[in-house]
Amino acid sequence: MQHRPPYAIDSVDKALWLLQLLRDQGSLRVTSAATELGIAPSTVHRLLSMLVYRGFAVQDETHTYLPGPGMDLSPVRTSWTRELRDVAHPYLDMLAGRLNESVNLMIRVGGTVRFLATVESSSVLRVSNRQGQVLPARFASGGKALLATVDDRVLERLYRSQGASIAGEALSDDDYAALRRELRGIARQGYALNREETESGVCAIGVAVRGASGRGIAAVSIATPASRFPGLLTTEVLNLAFRAREDISLELAERGIDAPA
Repeated sequence: MQHRPPYAIDSVDKALWLLQLLRDQGSLRVTSAATELGIAPSTVHRLLSMLVYRGFAVQDETHTYLPGPGMDLSPVRTSWTRELRDVAHPYLDMLAGRLNESVNLMIRVGGTVRFLATVESSSVLRVSNRQGQVLPARFASGGKALLATVDDRVLERLYRSQGASIAGEALSDDDYAALRRELRGIARQGYALNREETESGVCAIGVAVRGASGRGIAAVSIATPASRFPGLLTTEVLNLAFRAREDISLELAERGIDAPA
């Protein structure tokens, strides 16, 4: 029998307890986890946020926490995402080779995007590998492109619901209205931009990829140091991104690959 060590760190113990609950139950809500651990929901939220940051948990659009790739039980390990990566990788290689910029593949999990793969640029000054990284969807170019494909009910749950308030993701009236305007523009033009919104000195162009059902299930982004970003905002580069998006979407449709509804 394992005994509690005399030098136990309570916050570490609680985080490990949350990991055990995620492993054994498969999903967690903040309120139920707080009851289980006997601590405040705000404390649970902070601990779970760190687990998300380190890849041990992900949060879906209902603000339920699920096992992350750090536990090797994440949704990003399911068969459809492996198939998605297999289909997309040649096109990521093509884009990275043509543009000599880093190209990423990501999916949306609730209000975040998780990077599934990166093909790095060969330039000395480049955006590094983002595989496994989690970013807020409303700031990342690929996340914006994916949010532009969902209906208002999903956006309400993500940014205007009680769950959004608990998770610290709730937006004010003005910020939510601005986000909706931006997403409508992205839907019209077919691509999204990230101008140093997630990291200083890094910019990106993102496009959404459709699964077999026609829903947006993933995104491809072209990431570059800010100094080179104006050179990517050309019709030629955008057409290359659109072509990759359409080719990946077509192959996913032909193979019947889609995200769970």
